[in-house]
Amino acid sequence: MPNAPLKIIVAMSLVSVLSFTGTNTLQNEYRAESLSDSNQVFVPDDLEATLWAEAPLFYNPTNMDIDAKGRVWITEAVNYREFNNKPDKKLHFDQGDRVVILEDTDGDGKADKSKVFVQDKDLVAPLGIGVIGNKIIVSCAPNIIMYTDENGDDVPDKKEIFLTGFGGLDHDHSLHSLTAGPDGRWHFNTGNAGPHNVKDKSGWNLRSGSIYTGGTPYNDKNQGNQKSDDGRVWVGGLALRMNPDGTGLKVMAHNFRNSYEIAIDSYGNYWQNDNDDQVVTCRTSWVMEGSNAGYFSADGTRTWQADRRPDQDMFTAHWHQEDPGVLIAGDNTGAGSPTGMLVYEGDALGEKYRGTVLSCEAGRNVVWAYWPQPKGAGYDMSKRVDFISSFPKVEAHYVWNDTGVDKRKWFRPSDAATGPDGAIYVADWYDPIVGGHAMHDKKGYGRIYRITPKGKKLTTPKFDLSTIDGQIEALKNPAINVRNLGFVALKSQGERVVQPVKMLLKDPNPFIQARAVWLLSQLGEKGKAEAEKVLNESKDENLRITAFRALNSPNFSVQKSLGSGLLREIAISLRDVQYEQSKEKLNALFAAFDGGDRYFLEALGIGADGKEEAFYKDIRPSWPKDPVGWTPKQAALAWRLHPKAALNDLRIRATSKALSAADRKQALTAIAFIKDKAAALTMLELSKSPLKDVSEQAFYWVNFRKTNDWQDLINWQQATAAVLSPVQKKMLEWQKIMMDTSVAKPKREMAAKTLASDLYGGQLLLAAAGESKIPKEFKPVIAEAIFNNPDRSIRMMAGDYFPRPSGKGLSVNLAASLPADATKGKQLFQTNCATCHRFETDGKDIGPDLSMINKKFDKNGLLDAIINPSAGLAFGYEPWIIQTKDKNTYYGFLVGDGATVVLKDAAGQTTSLKATNIISRKQLKNSLMPEASSLGLKEKDLSDLTGYLLKLPAGE
Repeated sequence: MPNAPLKIIVAMSLVSVLSFTGTNTLQNEYRAESLSDSNQVFVPDDLEATLWAEAPLFYNPTNMDIDAKGRVWITEAVNYREFNNKPDKKLHFDQGDRVVILEDTDGDGKADKSKVFVQDKDLVAPLGIGVIGNKIIVSCAPNIIMYTDENGDDVPDKKEIFLTGFGGLDHDHSLHSLTAGPDGRWHFNTGNAGPHNVKDKSGWNLRSGSIYTGGTPYNDKNQGNQKSDDGRVWVGGLALRMNPDGTGLKVMAHNFRNSYEIAIDSYGNYWQNDNDDQVVTCRTSWVMEGSNAGYFSADGTRTWQADRRPDQDMFTAHWHQEDPGVLIAGDNTGAGSPTGMLVYEGDALGEKYRGTVLSCEAGRNVVWAYWPQPKGAGYDMSKRVDFISSFPKVEAHYVWNDTGVDKRKWFRPSDAATGPDGAIYVADWYDPIVGGHAMHDKKGYGRIYRITPKGKKLTTPKFDLSTIDGQIEALKNPAINVRNLGFVALKSQGERVVQPVKMLLKDPNPFIQARAVWLLSQLGEKGKAEAEKVLNESKDENLRITAFRALNSPNFSVQKSLGSGLLREIAISLRDVQYEQSKEKLNALFAAFDGGDRYFLEALGIGADGKEEAFYKDIRPSWPKDPVGWTPKQAALAWRLHPKAALNDLRIRATSKALSAADRKQALTAIAFIKDKAAALTMLELSKSPLKDVSEQAFYWVNFRKTNDWQDLINWQQATAAVLSPVQKKMLEWQKIMMDTSVAKPKREMAAKTLASDLYGGQLLLAAAGESKIPKEFKPVIAEAIFNNPDRSIRMMAGDYFPRPSGKGLSVNLAASLPADATKGKQLFQTNCATCHRFETDGKDIGPDLSMINKKFDKNGLLDAIINPSAGLAFGYEPWIIQTKDKNTYYGFLVGDGATVVLKDAAGQTTSLKATNIISRKQLKNSLMPEASSLGLKEKDLSDLTGYLLKLPAGE
């Protein structure tokens, strides 16, 4: 694998020939900008990177595709989030965003021509593009827009809103790129900015949502627990597939946060990355068909913060890794903002790069490379290297945290694609920051790098698609949507091309062999027969898996000789098969389970979906009568299926002293996922167990489940009318006095101060302020007292409505220029921050974990986040204020939203409220994190604090 030392490659000279409608002044401005920048990137020793294109040929690239002519098509996002990035302060297009075609007309290895394919007011910061034949498909929520160029003049002749109803208008967590898969279908994904209510061309309806709102002014309504026409509840981000005519829309996997792009390889495997709410838990994953990727609760009504168990680390909780029915998360990449994905299947870079999975990490200025290896029924993704980076690896940590302006930090790879020449192209968004719907580069600058073998010139082949040979060459090409040209042309000829396609099964590149398998399966009975031979006779398991996927063979039997990957596919294929027709295979698959392969277990669970009770009742008699004597694989299956029929067995295991604490915990967890009154009563009983580990866990589950899955199964507490204390009643009287205009002003002011100094009075003031009912003249009076309220949450929330008596603002630039004393910074953290934030072993997990903040921010960026805490609120940390019918007010982070609303306050305590008892709720604009100035901190204090958090050398 390519893990040689990285070396610096100096970029080629700037683009000299521009086909652009802008002014010479603008062109000169960009040249000056670029010449002053570092255009150096680091790649493996045997490769080189050249600057292929840059602004003003195009601006702000979000996604790209490459056509058979080697032209790069770019979706721009110039009008990016203009609710945050004001159009009068940056580059702006009145006629909407654009799709731009870039071309190297003279073959010298750099673009010299730029052409606008379309500019459209319906394009509001589009995030995806697929060039499939003469159809250009642009992903721009709420729409998938199809432009058709019928005569090949690079001007759209037809525009169609192909599908609509996706959530996430003008949002980063929305529709992403669409690509043609090896099966001839179209594959794409969308983030968790729902709801998604989409009807395909056959009338099938996708309904999907979650608790996630925010990020944009338009993403204010969403909810989980929605059923689609397949009867299933899909939540969060989705991987989707459909036929090219828009029928057959199908959810392939769900419950991502915001997978920016699905990369599908020629075997039909999905690869993706996903970002996080914290700064420590991004991931890169292989995605199993039908799987739950584990971001929200299974119904989408709760965040991972609400579901986090007392003993879980951040990564485990964030992706629900200990919940039955959740796929293994893959590689924990830590902090970042992951974007585009690519599987490189070409040979031009050398055989060792064939099969490389590339993940663009815009937050870390790097494109990572993986070489996944089969591991049981899944893949090991532990091998990760820097493939392209704007920093030399040995200097990266020091340089990244340097306080100076270093534009190497502006390298923000948004996408990677393979050209028909075999080169890898990387689009660079280019900005001091990434994410949060914000941008600081107001000029819209962008770049594209081209990665080639050192000293080797790659050229784009010419395809004659009127001949079978030309179609075969297109199918063999490494550019994904170029391959589709050959696939479509060959498929249209049916059985007459079986023989030349069959010859591809001998190609030295196994990915080309896989493409042949997919195509053969669609070339009539003769083609299917050849694909069946691969399924039954091939010694390459990846090809057998491909053949099984392509043929979807319901009669293929489970055999002991089959590998784990093929057994996994058989299991998945049973999901929609009735139990009587699938039980024999389910039993045989369980017999092949080794007891420890979570990928295999999850596939088995997917196959048994909706059949859990019947499957367990049939298989249980063959197990030991005493469940304490179960084998690990029997215990694992009971945990994964968690049927009601297993409740008594699980209770016995949960209370057995003969089992390990881990085995008892497994049984308890399984009980917690049984949605039945008997399970709730059993857990209540277990909370009184003499075994401390059992009683503590059961106590947690009782208190947690009574707010969601078990809420209506037991009358947990008799509803009683709220009785106000004498102090509360007195505060209500003071509130009436403050609002009564017939009362003398001095007495009304006294009432306002009294309320502001009391805990319950402060709640009343915040509730009134949330509905704009506080007289303006009393706001300064209230501000004098409310920021000294005994309740910390009230002091924090008050900043939304009342002027803080904090004096002058703090300067990021001044703080950045002052030397840092990390020892003093540690003391400042423990005094001011540790009550909410964790840093390594110090602090609490209420706000975001800061342990890896040095991977997310440099000094200037972190100072800006501290001084302006409300500028970019992370999802899950937006404050809410809620009023109930019993005159109480609650505030905190919304972590559960359904029949029961769950808030977590600034002290980390959760409060569960019946939705029917809520009379109003409002999301606040300001962070719960207090402004640094209100804490009495000065610029030198903040420099010391950042020095500690970023682990800067002394004096930096």
